[in-house]
Amino acid sequence: MSSLYLNLSFGAYFLAMVFYTASLFFKNKIFPQAARFFIICGILGLSIYIGARWQAALRPPLSNMFESLVVFGWAIAVLLIFIDLKYKTKAINALTALMGLLALGYASLLDKEIVPLLPALKSNWLTLHVLTCFIGYAALTVAFVSSIIILCNKEEHKNLDNISHKIIAFGFLFLTLGIISGSVWANSAWGTYWSWDPKETWSLITWVIYAIYLHARLKRGWKGKKAAWLSVIGFIAMLFTYFGVNYLLAGLHSYAS
Repeated sequence: MSSLYLNLSFGAYFLAMVFYTASLFFKNKIFPQAARFFIICGILGLSIYIGARWQAALRPPLSNMFESLVVFGWAIAVLLIFIDLKYKTKAINALTALMGLLALGYASLLDKEIVPLLPALKSNWLTLHVLTCFIGYAALTVAFVSSIIILCNKEEHKNLDNISHKIIAFGFLFLTLGIISGSVWANSAWGTYWSWDPKETWSLITWVIYAIYLHARLKRGWKGKKAAWLSVIGFIAMLFTYFGVNYLLAGLHSYAS
């Protein structure tokens, strides 16, 4: 299948990052408008690519590392344009666009061949489980960007801190839905809701870290850099859940690599 739309989306993400960066240094309405135009073009391009791959494969394109990275990059961009339009903050846009660009860049290095689904993946739970997980992952990635900016800047970023909190709450909800749907799927595929597979274990570790973040913020009043550090730790755990488990630890999810 042609990768034209994937390549066009990569270029659009790159231009969006350039214009978002320019808007940080130059007070010109053209730059943020151009950035939004290109990120929307990237979203549309990826949507077409995902739809075409779905049609060609006769299944949801969500079964391996390449396909999940494309969906991950798409979800990051969707959240970026939503946050940009809703909160009008410039601080996180360029770095968030970079994260989406990195996802697509990594995907471009992987095998794009369409292969049949393994028996364990032939389930209606596939789409729900993977989409909820990666919407959650995308939200937590945006929160990570916000947290890095909070940690690196000496000035207090109350606006960014509040945005980060809301995004983590949103991401935590979808992470929870991903774990629940995965458990139901596991029971239908393997006869058990939970088997302490490495992927399951690290998903739970990631979930607990973000649960601690939300608890500490609600009950302990943690804000600013304290909360940002928890967000960074949670993101590192999320990355290991996504990449490290697939490549380093053998388990029932090894097919995802």
